[in-house]
Amino acid sequence: MRYLKVFWHHDLPDEPVELYSELDDAGYEIRKVEIYRDGHRDFADGEASSGATMLGEIPIPSLEEIAEQEEFSPAFIEFAEFENVWRQAVSGSGSS
Repeated sequence: MRYLKVFWHHDLPDEPVELYSELDDAGYEIRKVEIYRDGHRDFADGEASSGATMLGEIPIPSLEEIAEQEEFSPAFIEFAEFENVWRQAVSGSGSS
């Protein structure tokens, strides 16, 4: 498993600004959290989701490919950081 955090730099009020993904070895999302400017969090996994958040249907591009797009700042993170964000999203804490 790999864990990815992407900051999305934009001015769109209804789109997330932070994206967290748990990826399998082929690059498919297993779990995902989206954090919005106002602090609320939506999530998705293979069984449940909140808001408009859905797992991607194709593998996530490489870190280098994501970084080529100037509006994105990607980085791999540790499991513990992802798990903390996931638990907050699923429990509803951090929501407005």
